Amino acid sequence: MNLAANLAFTPIQFGWRNLPLASVDILVVLATIVWMMIVIWPYYKSIAVAQAPYLVWVSIASVLQLAITWANWKT
Repeated sequence: MNLAANLAFTPIQFGWRNLPLASVDILVVLATIVWMMIVIWPYYKSIAVAQAPYLVWVSIASVLQLAITWANWKT
């Protein structure tokens, strides 16, 4: 699910230029990262921790995407 949402983001954002859908998509990516880290934690803590930089990057990208969507929504 994470891979599909990740692959879908670029065409949604830059091909279709659909900012609200791109915002939903990036939030799906963010949610699946958190979900994966929680699920993997009891079994492979090191793999869950290794996902932290990815989580930080997608969190920053999510804030940027939501800010862009909000700024364009008001105009």
